[in-house]
Amino acid sequence: MTQLHNGLSQLERNTRELQESVMRIRMLPISYSFNRFPRLVHDLSTQLGKKVELKLSGEHTELDKTVLEKMSDPLVHLVRNALDHGVELPAQRVAVGKLETGRLHLHAFHQGGNIIIQISDDGAGFDLEKIHLKAIEKGLLAADDHPTEEQLYEFIFLPGFSTAKQVSDLSGRGVGMDVVRRNIRALGGTIEVVSRPNQGSTFTIRLPLTLAILDGQLVRVGKEIYILSLLSIIESLRINPDLVSSLAGKAEVYRLREEYIPILRLYSLFEITPGTTQLDQGLLVIVEGDGQKIGLFVDELLSQQQIVIKSLESNYQQVQGISGATILGDGSVALILDVAGLIQLFYGRTQISPLRTHLGFRSAS
Repeated sequence: MTQLHNGLSQLERNTRELQESVMRIRMLPISYSFNRFPRLVHDLSTQLGKKVELKLSGEHTELDKTVLEKMSDPLVHLVRNALDHGVELPAQRVAVGKLETGRLHLHAFHQGGNIIIQISDDGAGFDLEKIHLKAIEKGLLAADDHPTEEQLYEFIFLPGFSTAKQVSDLSGRGVGMDVVRRNIRALGGTIEVVSRPNQGSTFTIRLPLTLAILDGQLVRVGKEIYILSLLSIIESLRINPDLVSSLAGKAEVYRLREEYIPILRLYSLFEITPGTTQLDQGLLVIVEGDGQKIGLFVDELLSQQQIVIKSLESNYQQVQGISGATILGDGSVALILDVAGLIQLFYGRTQISPLRTHLGFRSAS
């Protein structure tokens, strides 16, 4: 028996080393993508009559070849956006006390199990008042709503949402920030923006190092097993029914430390027979995607393990809320949940604005 255990331990070590060697073969430095930007920035700044200095850092940061290829178009769009809408003309910069040469910085680095890519400029920044008025004009906000800065930035990523007075050749290419976010989300990543008036903007993209392997948390809903990325999970907890409220009769919310978290019952979404429908008999897994939180109601938490991701789209078809599948040790298939997609499905089904879940809870009963 001791020999068997020793043999299994040795096999596990060898398998892990083989996996790491194969993963290293897939990795490429991000300089393969960054190297195109000096020429692009030079040509576009000349075309726009602007002076821009490009700084690149972290070019040797490595990521999966597949991720690198699919990030090419979103990065080009963000750089074009920064040059067109962010950095001002030399005369405008001098008028507000800046150097006439603007700065554009692309920076990549590893953080935990992710790669972070930041695109920052020292331009005009976003005008939150304009975004606020545009959101009211489009009916996305009520006149008496008071959203936070983070909530206003979310509007930038909506289809057709723009505060630009006129569409230029650069910004009118049919690719909006909604497409950028969708492409990044398809890679299992997120994008956030921070901006200050007359100081500039920074877009932060967070991506998994590889699309082949995922650190996952297995959860059970009825007889089905689903997988959540560990990176998307904030915490899991037992539900106190006294802290559950109803929002507009359409959705349930859970009060967690002065924050209200919408509850999504996975058995209802996927139309399966649950182990229980009583909230106090299951668990709430708090997850985050695209800057928004939601609580997934599940029957049970199972083990955590590394899984090999299989594409659902290439083997079946694209399904919103599902990012892929994997084959478990017993041969059964488990679906991998896409948190950002689930959040979209939740708000689509309940017909409640994401902002409503932040601004309207005082009226929840």
